[in-house]
Amino acid sequence: MAHTIVNPADLHDPVPFGYSHTAAVPAGTELVLVAGQYGSGPDGAVVSNDFTQQVKQTFHNLGVALAAHGLDLGHVVQLRTYVVNHDVSKLGPIAEAVREGWGTEPPTQTLVGVASLATPDVLFEVEAVAARP
Repeated sequence: MAHTIVNPADLHDPVPFGYSHTAAVPAGTELVLVAGQYGSGPDGAVVSNDFTQQVKQTFHNLGVALAAHGLDLGHVVQLRTYVVNHDVSKLGPIAEAVREGWGTEPPTQTLVGVASLATPDVLFEVEAVAARP
């Protein structure tokens, strides 16, 4: 891992919610920026209209994009997630996917509720910054 995750004791524990408060990347580390990924198959079509399935496919696609650079989810220092018509019920599937991908050291994450994304069938999107050691 090319970065350090820190969750200050004076702030709430964010890990159960699927994120960390801070990440530090050492000088000289190469950053890999991943454009917004969504729940599509190789043909670009959304794999399901189900929010949870789109979240799972989206994080799978993020892993594929990182692998193209010889990286994996453990190299991610920051996520930006976009949720169409966000409500609290959507936090569970996102937090679960993050736990599956990162365990007890999730990257930093900002969730943004949006009215829509690129096409009407896309319900979830994530972009990432990864650090190569």
